[in-house]
Amino acid sequence: MAAGTFHLSVVTPEREVLAAEVKSVALPAYDGEMGILPRRAPLLVQLGAGELRLEEAGGGRRSLFVSGGFAQMIEDRLSVLTEEALEPGQLTAAGARDELEAARLLPAGADEAWKKKQRALDRARALGRKARG
Repeated sequence: MAAGTFHLSVVTPEREVLAAEVKSVALPAYDGEMGILPRRAPLLVQLGAGELRLEEAGGGRRSLFVSGGFAQMIEDRLSVLTEEALEPGQLTAAGARDELEAARLLPAGADEAWKKKQRALDRARALGRKARG
């Protein structure tokens, strides 16, 4: 590992989506965006829905749309465990609009149903922001 970098691994239930040496990562924590740099203190954070941005060790930049999960930083290794990780080419504004409409139609009666609806709305809105660029 080069100085000033750390290892990033993004994993979904289906597969490892990304494994790379990076200079920095910005991720959508449940309560707001969080930046990660090399030599960061250990961390465990719940993820929300939104854009995960990274700067690769070689200087390139990439982004993924992630939805829920957790991120853990230990000894210059950032592990992101997420329900889904989508490349920008997999996102469309029309798909995001459809998902937002479906989320709005979910019932919001009981406490758990309300939370489920809010998570679906948050995901659909974040997906729409990312799809629009």
